[in-house]
Amino acid sequence: MARTAPADDFALSRVTPDARKPWFGIAVQRFGQVSALSQFLLGATLGYSMTFGEAALALLLGSIILEVIMCIVGIIGQKEGLNTALLARWTGFGEIGAALVGLAIGISLIGWFGIQSAISAQSLDALMPGVMPIWVWSLLFGLAVTAIVAYGFVGMQWLANITVPLFLILVGWSVISELSKHSIGDLLTSPAPGPTMSVWAGTGIVAGGLIVGAIITADMTRFNRSKADVIKQTVVGVSLGEFVIGLAGVLLAHAAATGDIVAIVTSSIGFIGLIIVITGTLKINDWNLYSSTLGLVNFISTAFAKNLHRVTTTIVLGVVGSVLAAAGILSQFTGFLTILGVAFPPIAGIMVAEYFFVRRWRGDLDATRSSGRLPEFAPRIVPATLVVWLVSSLVGYYVTWGIPALWSLFLSIILYTVAGKLGWVRGVGRSTTIQDAPDAVDGTSSDTTGSTPGSEAVASN
Repeated sequence: MARTAPADDFALSRVTPDARKPWFGIAVQRFGQVSALSQFLLGATLGYSMTFGEAALALLLGSIILEVIMCIVGIIGQKEGLNTALLARWTGFGEIGAALVGLAIGISLIGWFGIQSAISAQSLDALMPGVMPIWVWSLLFGLAVTAIVAYGFVGMQWLANITVPLFLILVGWSVISELSKHSIGDLLTSPAPGPTMSVWAGTGIVAGGLIVGAIITADMTRFNRSKADVIKQTVVGVSLGEFVIGLAGVLLAHAAATGDIVAIVTSSIGFIGLIIVITGTLKINDWNLYSSTLGLVNFISTAFAKNLHRVTTTIVLGVVGSVLAAAGILSQFTGFLTILGVAFPPIAGIMVAEYFFVRRWRGDLDATRSSGRLPEFAPRIVPATLVVWLVSSLVGYYVTWGIPALWSLFLSIILYTVAGKLGWVRGVGRSTTIQDAPDAVDGTSSDTTGSTPGSEAVASN
């Protein structure tokens, strides 16, 4: 009988073949990641500062960047059956570097969790003013999402199957209701209603808006059955999400001459806007919290040689994200995207360069893949990787010409490959991967800490 994922969803081990899933269901979740209220906000930000044609071009270029990264990193994750933070140990980062990647992912996604919750809380307060404080709405949404994610991948799939179609229907209703008051031809040709923005800057914002999702794509694709499934779900999910939701946001910004898309959506169809807010938040925030949890679990495993339980970690991070929402993280939205757009592409660049070009630790993964186990050893730290990551991020941040996300991505690939060919990519120290037998996927383990079957990083000489 085929087994399903354990309660900790293979947080520290390979996904077994019998736990892989059909591509379409995962594509629904991928589309759910993209088609959210934050994507409306992104589209409105572009539409407020660009013509429709300029915004469409920025969405196209940004989507291409994202899909290329997602497909390549996703194929690696599918082949190895490993989540991003764990995979990074053998794709250039070593255990300490991978722990830092996991921590960076966890922090950024908790930021996203707070932003999504804050959008919902403000919308609900606008619809029902005075019913309760905004910070209470934030906590209620955060706790609802936390409960779903604590249940695991199965609960998230169930949620996506319900909320994605509902969200699209209600969004379509909202858009038609608002745009019926205007001439579509005029909206397509009208100038930007606000301060102008270049196509390159817009492309960077588009890439930054989903770049963390692209980097952590292995968290999702490790459940895929083939490379073709990875490509299909990425192209379908991202293309539809970026263009359907993003361009709708652009048109609405032109129609209302404002970038406050939440106010537009909720005011255009009244109480139904409440349902849009609920579905839009639930179906994206579950993945924010889920991947943040995986990142933190891997960080603690490496840094402190202790395996956290995924459910407990989920609850703690869910509360933290809700508090961030109440503290006003939404006001930092644009700056948040700018930093993500240059700091995270080098992670993908380094992983791709190591896995396909330098191949310093590729043999370790190849040798253990068929057994379903992790490599016996992992490098403790790879100094060259951390230097490449830092330099590439800084160049992407300070070089304003062109598309910053591409600068940081391509530079990281080039620098790491050159460093590898020159023999500079070397691990300092070595850690032993302690793991249970690969058939122990039912959540039981001989480890008395109650951790999931997988690996625990312990330093060795």
